[in-house]
Amino acid sequence: MTFQRARSEEQREIRRQAILDAATAMLDEMPVAAVTLNELSRRVGLAKSNVLRYFESREAVLFELLEQAIGTWLAELPDELAAGVDPRSPDRGDQVAAVLGASLARRTALLDLINAQTGVLEHNVSVEVVLQHKRSAIAGIETTADLLRRYVPELGDGARTVAITTLILAGALSTYCRPSASALAAYEADPAVLQLRLDLRATLEDVVATLIAGTLARTQGLRQHMP
Repeated sequence: MTFQRARSEEQREIRRQAILDAATAMLDEMPVAAVTLNELSRRVGLAKSNVLRYFESREAVLFELLEQAIGTWLAELPDELAAGVDPRSPDRGDQVAAVLGASLARRTALLDLINAQTGVLEHNVSVEVVLQHKRSAIAGIETTADLLRRYVPELGDGARTVAITTLILAGALSTYCRPSASALAAYEADPAVLQLRLDLRATLEDVVATLIAGTLARTQGLRQHMP
């Protein structure tokens, strides 16, 4: 694909979206660390210098993809929670954890980007790009917390801690739960070490359920000690 020079705002937006689409396709094929500006430029049919007219760096492209991925997830999460959680059930905390675990586990690119945020994405970008992302992240966390409180209102302010910790854990676990070829061979050679091979969805569900239960217990304890 080869583009002519963009002369209107509409054309510029088409170029910009083409870059994002190409980067999205790359994340379906490879980890964040393997996404290079050279390969991105080749796939979108633009010189690297032209790609940098639209995004100040590779990391800025990935930041934008992270914001879009979070936005898509949050747009779909309300329906997933409505379908999977009974607001009247005493087990609704566990049900919320099951929905979050399943929802996040299938979003590999989102979790890769979350996990790369501090180690990769926040480098080689301007303060303005980082600020924009941080503000967007805060809004996303608040939206997630509001959804959690809709089903587990007892969480109160603790819903925000559950929201941000869930995303951080999901990002970290997504890497751990994808073993290398050598690790897979090790598991096959000695079944005794298989206990260290974790299933992402099941592990996420378990840790988020524990996080919700712990937050509820701590919140209740703090209330009991209030004068």
